[in-house]
Amino acid sequence: MQHTVSILTFQTEGPGLYEVTDHIGEWVEGTGITRGVVTLFCQHTSAGLLITENASPAVHRDLVRWLDAAAPEGPGYEHAAEGPDDMPAHIKTVLSGNSLTIPVADGRMMLGAWQGVFIAEHRREPHTRSIAAHLLGD
Repeated sequence: MQHTVSILTFQTEGPGLYEVTDHIGEWVEGTGITRGVVTLFCQHTSAGLLITENASPAVHRDLVRWLDAAAPEGPGYEHAAEGPDDMPAHIKTVLSGNSLTIPVADGRMMLGAWQGVFIAEHRREPHTRSIAAHLLGD
């Protein structure tokens, strides 16, 4: 069994879903591990990590609208240290999740035909987001 760990960084430009499937797939391939499991962990409390459809941008828009409705900006939050999008971003992160576990076979993530890995950015301003990646396998 081999272990490989890395921190992968990505730029975001405000709220939305940012596909990182290819970048993570290239990292997996570059490790030389051909079968095992990759764990991905978003190291932030105001951005999430999820698997969703990678074909229709309407899916992404609908998800962002749903999260905005579930945790709207506005008064009523005690925590607003970094602005009006601060606490809503934390709530959206709880809803979108912060980690994924994906099987790897033949040196590739075993995602379905329409699945992609996405960072869910919940803040208005651009950010550099870090994903801790751990691959365990042969």
